[in-house]
Amino acid sequence: MKPIHQVCVYCASSALIDPAYFLAAKKLGAELVKNDITLVYGGGGQGLMGAIADEVLAGSGKVIGIIPDFMKKVEWAHEGVTELHIVGDMHERKKRFLDGTDALIALPGGCGTLEELLEAITLKRLGLFNKPIIILNTSGYFDPLIQQLNRSIEQKFMNHDSHLMWQVVNHPEEVIPAIAQAPDWHEDAIRHANLK
Repeated sequence: MKPIHQVCVYCASSALIDPAYFLAAKKLGAELVKNDITLVYGGGGQGLMGAIADEVLAGSGKVIGIIPDFMKKVEWAHEGVTELHIVGDMHERKKRFLDGTDALIALPGGCGTLEELLEAITLKRLGLFNKPIIILNTSGYFDPLIQQLNRSIEQKFMNHDSHLMWQVVNHPEEVIPAIAQAPDWHEDAIRHANLK
């Protein structure tokens, strides 16, 4: 089993979404605490970001928030996290998300979450990030994206083995086992990234 000390979670900041998403985020937070795994996330205090951070903190777990200065200025930051790192911009934030992480987990979210997830998949395709990427598909939220990714593979815009770069689970309790069982990704992935 791969050691899992720290994970980065991408997720929504919206407070208006279906309660099922909040429940899943809280359950995932409880799973992180149970397995003594540090949460790294976007540093927000609302939406799924706030829900998972609050759950980990309530269980005496460690939470590291990474937020750009301009977001902190408009009071989006969660002030109760274990560590809050203020960075210059979104690019630096995304780079810091990956530093020292043992896996990425995508919960439902909007354009920011989708952009972060797709960038991570791109980095993995190029061999610049080789850790597990887990998509928590609560209530089938990611079904259209997964369908599009599979379509990209079928139509040869992506390699036939690209689906091995991510794992899809439907329940928070499946996330940690999915990380532990994720297939290793090619160290030389860059050599196979270009389809010919």
